[in-house]
Amino acid sequence: MPRVAPRIELNPEEQNELTRLTRAGSAEQRFVLRARIVLLAAEGLSNQAIAVRVGCCEPVAGKWRTRFAQARMVGLQDAARPGKPARYDAETERRVLAALDRPPPAGFARWNGRVLSEHLGNVSDDAVWRILRQHRISLARRRSFCVSTDPEFAPKAADIVGLYLDPPENALVLCVDEKPSIQALERQQGWLKLPDGRALTGFSHEYVRHGTTTLFAALETATGQVRLGHYTRKRRREFLDFMNHLVSAYPGQQLHVILDNFRTHKPKDDRWLRRHPQVHLHYTPTHASWLNQIETWFSLLSRQALHGASFTHPREVRAAIDAFAQAHNQQAAPFQWTKIAVKQGHLANKLSLLRN
Repeated sequence: MPRVAPRIELNPEEQNELTRLTRAGSAEQRFVLRARIVLLAAEGLSNQAIAVRVGCCEPVAGKWRTRFAQARMVGLQDAARPGKPARYDAETERRVLAALDRPPPAGFARWNGRVLSEHLGNVSDDAVWRILRQHRISLARRRSFCVSTDPEFAPKAADIVGLYLDPPENALVLCVDEKPSIQALERQQGWLKLPDGRALTGFSHEYVRHGTTTLFAALETATGQVRLGHYTRKRRREFLDFMNHLVSAYPGQQLHVILDNFRTHKPKDDRWLRRHPQVHLHYTPTHASWLNQIETWFSLLSRQALHGASFTHPREVRAAIDAFAQAHNQQAAPFQWTKIAVKQGHLANKLSLLRN
């Protein structure tokens, strides 16, 4: 007994959706074909006539006609396919992650995908890398940390945070530090012509050293402005000379200066401080120089003005630093600090520095 093609009747919503699908320029052609088959079936055409009109075989027209009659619009979607059975399961993932907690085999300093695969024996390299990507594990990345062992960490950190968040009235807070031994590296730069006719610009890995320079800098936390001093060395003498320039730049004003624990910042006697009672020094805890905002400005300087640049003399380095500082001061804004929590020896609880 021949099978009877199901009768198709469309409601207005289905009619509009199928018509829109056949006219959409971005629609996939397989769905356009299925929509046309259903629309023609709703007009009363046979499967044979539909196949001739849309350019497919009769069984295909019958298939999508029947699928629509059974499940309406959902029936025009591709049926779920089981695919190839999974070769690796949750146990494989557990084995890969567990191996990372153990030392690598003899002769290797760290794990990599191939070594992990060979160690596990029945897990391919691709499967290992897939599991690592899924957990966002990079075997090549190395993170460093420095835990402050200063017994006075909490009060020192609170003192500096207090200066940032609530500075003394009619006083200026300065973050001061030095960036020593900035190298004047001359790099070979220019255009490289490739065999295919393209030209690339860049610099060679070869370079020539032309000496170093030392930078002293002071950051006004209230404005973000910086003041610089260039020297050839970083002794106590150079530090005090830079401090004298700061005192002269802010006559008669109370200065609260944040410093790290470098030995040139801590005199054996306080003769200079006795001559300058308006200057108050505040030291960061040991191994916590990140509390000093000038370190953030040094990072900006290195990334935006020094990294990859070419210099033939230290004075060119100093000129580049001065030019960057001048550009920075024209649009300077204070760094904004938010305090989460400060607990001695706990890396997760720290201050995060956010810049406007």
